[in-house]
Amino acid sequence: MRLTNLLRTTASAAVVGAVVFGFAGAASAQDADQDRATTVDDIIVTAQKREQNLQDVPIVVTSLSQEVLQDAGVRDIKDLQILTPGLTVTSTASEASTTARIRGVGTVGDNPGLESSVGIVIDGVYRSRNSVGFGDLGELQRIEVLKGPQGTLFGKNTSAGVINIITEAPSFTPGFNAELTVGNYGAMAASGSVTGPLSDTLAFRLYAGRRLRSGFMDIDTGDGPRPETDDNNQDFGTVRGQLLWLPNDNTSVRVIADYSGRDEYCCVGTQIRTGPTYPFVDALSNGTGQRPPAPGFGLLPFSRTAYANRSTGQDVEDMGISVEANIDMPSLFGGSTLTSITSWRDWEFVNGQDADFTGADIAYRLEDGEFGFGVDNLTQEFRLAGQTDRLDWLVGLFVTAENIDRADSFYLGADYGPMLSFQLSAALNAAVPAFPVSPGIIGCFTRPGTTSPQIQGCLATGGAMPPPSPLAATGLALPAGQSVRDNYEQRSDSFAIFTNNTFAVTEQFDVTVGLRYTLDDKSLRGLQTNPTGGASGTCAAGLANQAAIAGAIGAANAPLILGRLCLPWSNPFYNNRTISEKESDGELSGTVKGSFRFTPEAMLYASYARGYKSFGYNLDRVQTGITPNASLLFPSEVVDSYELGAKLTLLDRTLLLNATYFDQRFENFQLNTFLGTSFVVESIPELVSRGVDADMLWFTPIEGLSLQGGVTWTDAEYGEFTAADLANPGNFPQLSLLPGARASFAPEWSGTLSINFDRNIGDNLRTGFSLSGKYMSDYNTGSDLLPFKQQDAFTTLNGRFMVGSADERWTAEFWVQNLTDEEYIQVAYNAFLQGSAFQSTVQPNGTYYNPALDSQTYDAFLGAPRTYGATLRYKY
Repeated sequence: MRLTNLLRTTASAAVVGAVVFGFAGAASAQDADQDRATTVDDIIVTAQKREQNLQDVPIVVTSLSQEVLQDAGVRDIKDLQILTPGLTVTSTASEASTTARIRGVGTVGDNPGLESSVGIVIDGVYRSRNSVGFGDLGELQRIEVLKGPQGTLFGKNTSAGVINIITEAPSFTPGFNAELTVGNYGAMAASGSVTGPLSDTLAFRLYAGRRLRSGFMDIDTGDGPRPETDDNNQDFGTVRGQLLWLPNDNTSVRVIADYSGRDEYCCVGTQIRTGPTYPFVDALSNGTGQRPPAPGFGLLPFSRTAYANRSTGQDVEDMGISVEANIDMPSLFGGSTLTSITSWRDWEFVNGQDADFTGADIAYRLEDGEFGFGVDNLTQEFRLAGQTDRLDWLVGLFVTAENIDRADSFYLGADYGPMLSFQLSAALNAAVPAFPVSPGIIGCFTRPGTTSPQIQGCLATGGAMPPPSPLAATGLALPAGQSVRDNYEQRSDSFAIFTNNTFAVTEQFDVTVGLRYTLDDKSLRGLQTNPTGGASGTCAAGLANQAAIAGAIGAANAPLILGRLCLPWSNPFYNNRTISEKESDGELSGTVKGSFRFTPEAMLYASYARGYKSFGYNLDRVQTGITPNASLLFPSEVVDSYELGAKLTLLDRTLLLNATYFDQRFENFQLNTFLGTSFVVESIPELVSRGVDADMLWFTPIEGLSLQGGVTWTDAEYGEFTAADLANPGNFPQLSLLPGARASFAPEWSGTLSINFDRNIGDNLRTGFSLSGKYMSDYNTGSDLLPFKQQDAFTTLNGRFMVGSADERWTAEFWVQNLTDEEYIQVAYNAFLQGSAFQSTVQPNGTYYNPALDSQTYDAFLGAPRTYGATLRYKY
């Protein structure tokens, strides 16, 4: 039976589940005359690990077919958000820092120790980080976005949802596809695939693609030595080969091997608010060094000019192989199917970085192999599933072994010491005007055997007194060079058993019960070193003079000086510091769902689900004051989710209306926050996300015209908490805006609307157009919720016009992404070593933030501009 079915369906691979949530299904690549779907019955999903009609699944699912993904220009998961309300995908300093969020919940991806809240699954293989699932997805059959915890069937780290990607399988009908694209910003792309039989029981598919594009950011290189004057370019290629073997009528085996490589410059941040530190950057740079401040240090106009004196090259390699076997066993338990999915994946990333994004040479990382991380894992999943007249049952086993290697290398530039001196002397000048603002005072604090009067005298001259005067600033002064070389190795072993069963209590009422037990075992080993010792020697010298510093500027001000001299990359307590930690944790997750079908066209359902996101380690230098934290561990995150929904199929099954109320309560929500100098991970006691998801699909009476829309209303708020509720109370000042506030990346309203028209017009011609739009109300793009990181409401539009032969042998498309050239930011953040937002004491508003005292410069990674071009497709 399996051989017969697959021989039939692979002749038109797009038929099985190929209908978009919102559009008619694509004609198969092998049979262009196949009728297009025109009813809701054609929308097939595998959200419960078996093929079902969308309207029979008691889960919020957006299913997008090959045709709609192509019409909307979807090449990767970031493009996917224009078709999915409630989904936000962003990236920051590199494409390795890609983060997906659903209903306002997700995990910032800058730290490889953090696993994702939104799981990425490609052809049944789980990708443990969003960045590992980011890239050219090749030929797609469909994508399913599952909202809410999906831990029962898709495993841990799916506490917010799952993006389930299904690619085209090999076909036993010979076929060939080719595609050429040109566009603005010098875009060029070519891809092609070939498929067909190798024998009566063996078929293959081979896909290859290459994409090039110049950057859409203009770069002022300032002091150099960066040679590139643009950034955010594209240069990547993908090869994917597949075999489908049908040895007998009950067995199928699918083997997939793929390789992707990226060699690009990405990504730079640009100033959206330049603070009072601007004169210091200007003084140290060739040219202004950054965007000049607006009057009153307000927000700056939108600009795609950024500043970086160091290169931002990124090199990403992703490869893997998977084997999926399905064996029908008619005699076992009245008929069942055994599924085995085995995978191996290896992902490597190396990056260069301008840490400060100015023209001054303050701090940077080189693309020399000493900064980046790699993830390799082995996974094995077994599922046994079957059904009787009243019961659909499934049991399974999942194991994985994962290794993460992270290397961190950090360099201080020639302007680092003067920049820090400018800031410290400016703070002292505000209290004692006799102390001038100067780039040369660091040596005043670090001269061996200095006294309080000598420090005062040195500060009064701005460190300009020449030696051998006892007032000369002859101490160590944060020399340029490599200050950090750290290596981390994390091993993760995970084991899970699960079951998911749907029982038909009556012909109208179904109950689904799922359970999963997951056991995680993680270990961490690391070595932190300070290669040159120069910067950490400055800190050590300052600590040796602690009493003299306190006597010179006051005991209350001494920690300000020492804290800046002893930041993580200049702290001697990290030199040759070894790390060894190990932790295990087990968690029971699951779901209970009840669905009642009033009529064949109307279903009401209610569900409860518990999700689990594994504990982990913060693979970074983390300190409280100047003392390195003893442990890098952060605890597991869990969520309890409740949903009540209705699914309606109307107008002779051509109109779909679905709506769901959800209430999700996260405990120990893992928040990764950049504090302007380093990333910290803190577990927020509670995050509540509640709201409504609504979707509409209409195959209109007009031939070839369909409409799809969706809207998500979300109220996502942190619970009230104090410093005592955090694992590290010292992090509370930078998180003091969170208690009781709306979470970041959680717009109250998010809506999509798509129009698709495609039909024959005679003379062997076909024409069509599509328009896809996404609206998001305002939201904050910073984990710390600082006001300058707010993004106003905006709308993006993608459009396409197509003409081609009626049999789709050739097609010419003219397309545009971000049609209105909407200007928006992805993520805003505190610029490195350029002011401070939070104060050291509680302010009148009860937090540690006072807008009148905010001296922080804010940078942001921008959304893509309008791009347009033409694509020619040919197939047979």
